[in-house]
Amino acid sequence: QVQLVESGGGLVQPGGSLRLSCVASGVTLDQRAIGWFRQAPGKEREGVSCTSPHDGTTNYADSVKGRFTSSTDNAKNTAYLQMNGLKPEDTGMYYCAAGHYCVGNVPYVDITTAWGQGAQVTVSS
Repeated sequence: QVQLVESGGGLVQPGGSLRLSCVASGVTLDQRAIGWFRQAPGKEREGVSCTSPHDGTTNYADSVKGRFTSSTDNAKNTAYLQMNGLKPEDTGMYYCAAGHYCVGNVPYVDITTAWGQGAQVTVSS
């Protein structure tokens, strides 16, 4: 059974940092496209980043470029999203996803996509 378990969300002041973790079981992350999404209240889900399983390149949404970094520890089968310079507009529920390929900064989502349960990130003073 494929399972992604997220952790690391929380409340942080503007300019602060958080790191989200996404621990996988039942799937090998280095063979999948690893993506991060977020959804703010009342807004549509937004793709944050996607890492291709073919060449390891990561594409980021323009809104997070230079501030967020996605990485994977293959030995731990865990993906991370390091978020620096957080802004209030980064507030939302963040989800990791394991797909098959990236379409820009978004994993292609279908019924085989595995999802984390979500981690709340709140940026506020």
